[in-house]
Amino acid sequence: MTFRILTADFVHESNTFKKGATDLETFRRETLDIGDVAVKRFGDVNAEIAGFFDIGREAGWSIRHVVSAHATPGARVSREAFDHIAGLICDAAREEGDGLDGILLCLHGSMVPDFCEDGEGELLSRLRAIVGPDLPIAVTLDLHAMATPLMIRQAEIFVSYKTYPHVDMRDIGRHAARLLKETLTGKIRPQTLRVHIPMLDEANAGRTDVPETKALYDRARLHEEEAGILAVSINAGFAEADIEEAGATVLVTYDETTAGAKERAAVIAEGLAETIWNQRGQVANDFLTPEQAAIIARDFPLSDRPLVIADYADNPGAGAYGDATALLEALLAAGATEGGFAPMIDPEAARLLQQHREGETVTIALGGKVDPTFGGGPLTLTGEIIRLSDGVYTGDGPILGGITHTFGPTAVFRVGGIDILVVSIPGQMLDLQQVRAFGIEPTRLRFLVVKSMQHFRAAFEPISAKVIVCDCGALATPRAELRPYIRVRRPIWPLDRQVRHERLISDR
Repeated sequence: MTFRILTADFVHESNTFKKGATDLETFRRETLDIGDVAVKRFGDVNAEIAGFFDIGREAGWSIRHVVSAHATPGARVSREAFDHIAGLICDAAREEGDGLDGILLCLHGSMVPDFCEDGEGELLSRLRAIVGPDLPIAVTLDLHAMATPLMIRQAEIFVSYKTYPHVDMRDIGRHAARLLKETLTGKIRPQTLRVHIPMLDEANAGRTDVPETKALYDRARLHEEEAGILAVSINAGFAEADIEEAGATVLVTYDETTAGAKERAAVIAEGLAETIWNQRGQVANDFLTPEQAAIIARDFPLSDRPLVIADYADNPGAGAYGDATALLEALLAAGATEGGFAPMIDPEAARLLQQHREGETVTIALGGKVDPTFGGGPLTLTGEIIRLSDGVYTGDGPILGGITHTFGPTAVFRVGGIDILVVSIPGQMLDLQQVRAFGIEPTRLRFLVVKSMQHFRAAFEPISAKVIVCDCGALATPRAELRPYIRVRRPIWPLDRQVRHERLISDR
């Protein structure tokens, strides 16, 4: 029997402290691909929909892929954008009617529209109202999801990433699709159980290069080998979102037809949650000040393996503005040279630089223009334009391999011996081609600053001599107390140090 499957990809991680909105034009500028266009772009790369199609081909499914919509983490999603993209998915489900057998969705889990706190729960609710209570829905999530009770009530299957840096997207898509296949053929009857932990996020934000955190995901994989345990998802949470249901969660998708599976799922979820709670103070990163990082960079020996400095707090991948100047200012003040800095997200500066020619010396105000209270204000700098570009690059690393993106109008601006990648469109550092495509070769640098928390490690750590991490006080600072939380349910760690260890199990 051939099953008719609807697939869609709607991903955003929303920083509720960020000014502005992630509007429809933002999605159009970054990724808003319809149907076959999306399949051509993402159908055979390291992406969830590629995994969906892998299993679909094996099973002989008839698949309708509706849309792939992604935008760099940022401010809350506008109602116009949400309604448009969710409407594409819901309209397709309505058109399919009774001929539809199942739905596979690639979601993030931390989307916050401007009209509600739970974008994924809202989308799933709208879909459930169309397809009825019995049609199976399978969902993939980023491991930084804030999985809510509403989400769990609206879908049967949830499978989250188990790597950070995220390198297992296609595998996770296959996992979710396999479970949907087994559901459609009557081999299983899945449900999902949720445990919430009163922590803004896991101690290391889900870093799977940290032994204590990696061990959690190793345990999850072992539990998935047990009878009736279909998927174990550890969601580290997203501390940059202020919503009532914020926090880390453990989800266990189990088979209702397996005796004792529900009870075992609860034991597994509680056990993992207990470990996460007990490890809440075991933070692996040593967060340096900009001045400390600058001195290390200045004195680092030049070789074919650079010092890599993570500008952690200004990570665009967590919704930070990507224009913080505190670290750059410290590097220039320290006299650090033969370095790179990528990216500085400043559309105004990029536009001004594009009005000149390569080789010209110009003076501009760079960075710090959106909210100088987080990470420093604009710097007036004089430098040489080394490279002008349209910003297009194609990744070749473990995260972006084969995927083409753009930074928009881009310039390499050399100031005091530091090559600064000035870009127009937000994006965190995930791939070596994000600098090499613009003539910045990391292996010829003394140091390279990357605006990223963790994803940079997949591509940049292997070519580095050393990695250090800087907290410049920007919007994604690890010092959560600097952000004005209002909505999150209290008490919660680390805002409240005397929080009681209580968790709520929610299932469908």
